[in-house]
Amino acid sequence: MAKAIEDFGILTVGHFGLGVHGAGIGSPAQQVHDGDTVNVRALGNFGLRFLGIDAPEVSFDLPGGGLTFVSIDNPKWEEFLSDPFNAEKWGEITLSTALKKHLKTVTGPGTATNHAHHAGPPEGFLEAEIKKDMAALGQTKEDFKFFLVFAYEIMDGYGRLLSYLNADYAAPPRPTHYNERLLEAGLTIPYFIFPNVDPFVKDKAPARSVGANPEEFRQKIARSPKLTAARAWVKAARDAKKGVFEAGNPLRLMPFELRFLAQRRAPNRWIIDLSKTDNVLIRPEKYFNVANLEDRLFIPEEFVPLFVERGWRRGR
Repeated sequence: MAKAIEDFGILTVGHFGLGVHGAGIGSPAQQVHDGDTVNVRALGNFGLRFLGIDAPEVSFDLPGGGLTFVSIDNPKWEEFLSDPFNAEKWGEITLSTALKKHLKTVTGPGTATNHAHHAGPPEGFLEAEIKKDMAALGQTKEDFKFFLVFAYEIMDGYGRLLSYLNADYAAPPRPTHYNERLLEAGLTIPYFIFPNVDPFVKDKAPARSVGANPEEFRQKIARSPKLTAARAWVKAARDAKKGVFEAGNPLRLMPFELRFLAQRRAPNRWIIDLSKTDNVLIRPEKYFNVANLEDRLFIPEEFVPLFVERGWRRGR
């Protein structure tokens, strides 16, 4: 089945029909609410992107030849990630000298093999967790339902829902969301992006989430049980050398790094180091200066002026 919302690069389109009414499909008279509102039903599946985590890529678009969704174990990926700065082969990419130097330490021969090694386990783990919940609830694939919790943004630019995802348990005790289970298992890296930090302690507007000053913002962050737990799980996984922190073979190239290298663009999200109190917004190309993954809070460029207005300063 096609996706209900599809991204074609220059255009994102949707496929919907008249909404459900009673046991059937409603008529135009039943579904038109007023001159600018109509109830519709999706004609296809939705992609759903987990909030707060980033899993190693199973497949992605390769540069230099228009190849889309190429499996990470394809030899072409090994060729690309062995020398991603070869402009003649892959196209130009403009990065700072410091970022290039960092990326050269995490790319090279074996990078694609390493990424593929870490891409399989989270996929298998998620499938197993969903099956485990189906069994616990005594449900078939036809009966099984998900429960979604959204943060500030409901959907990304690719038409994917952005949420925390769980099985739809009617009553407690409920297991943690799949996002959290993957992070606790050490199989994904954290990817905390403002303002989608914690849907359970969100404000209705980013202007309120930022707070009146840096200290107020840090207090809000400290009060987030989800974020606090997530950061602790990542540290525990690193200390135990499990998952992406595997002893002797940790994940070398982060998923978001693979993506911006393949897309031939520089990173564009600023960073707050959650381990510090210096009120500095770290420039996008210096994210690697925050050593621990769980200490990185990414700030989209459009929110930077708001942070500056509230007392933060742009780093050099």
